[in-house]
Amino acid sequence: MTEAIVITPVKDSINTTLKTIEAISKNKANFEYYVFNDFSSEENTRELERAKDIFGFNLINLSDITKTPSPNYKLVLEIAQKKALSLNCPLFIIESDVLIKKDTIEGLLTILKTKKDAGMIGAITVDETGKYNFPYTFEKVKRPEIVSTTHSLSFCCTLLSVDLLKQFNFETLSENKDWFDVYISKQSRKLGFSNYLSKQHEVLHLPHSSRPWKHLKYKNPVLYYLKKLITQRDRI
Repeated sequence: MTEAIVITPVKDSINTTLKTIEAISKNKANFEYYVFNDFSSEENTRELERAKDIFGFNLINLSDITKTPSPNYKLVLEIAQKKALSLNCPLFIIESDVLIKKDTIEGLLTILKTKKDAGMIGAITVDETGKYNFPYTFEKVKRPEIVSTTHSLSFCCTLLSVDLLKQFNFETLSENKDWFDVYISKQSRKLGFSNYLSKQHEVLHLPHSSRPWKHLKYKNPVLYYLKKLITQRDRI
């Protein structure tokens, strides 16, 4: 029986993407894995086609479905939600700049069984030195625990419960936004669910490998937000 649907949205950044895919493929849980190729280059699309035969994932090229240019996160979430609900199983979102461990998927599924009120469960992210990094720098104490949080959970490596998927239709998400982790985190709590962050399950995060321009946010935040306003991108 399929225990979960796992998805990875991809936009180029092929080196980290292949590492992400390989790490996910090493997990032993019973899951269906879908990689959503959001208008990557022709060369990187060919790399994904080759990789699917090696690692056994399902490749969905969004160029076969829509003419809308990247990012198409809303469409990805809509398709993934339908797949998860059709099998009555939770949805994992693991982004293409995250390397999970062999027990990450199974570990978060185990937490879900003990947290009946869970809407979302995220794995905490660390850098290559093992320190908590973006987007979970608000956690200051290094301790292997599971914490209920009112902070937004990023979609770096996050499980969405079946109950949340049943109560919140992703087709209602705004067409005027690019990313939805903050909004869905809020909606989860608004619907009466608790969101949990597992510090027991650390995953390596290499922030913004697919969106290198976003590093400007930390180097020159004024210029970043000015460009964000002018170009109308990275809308949360």
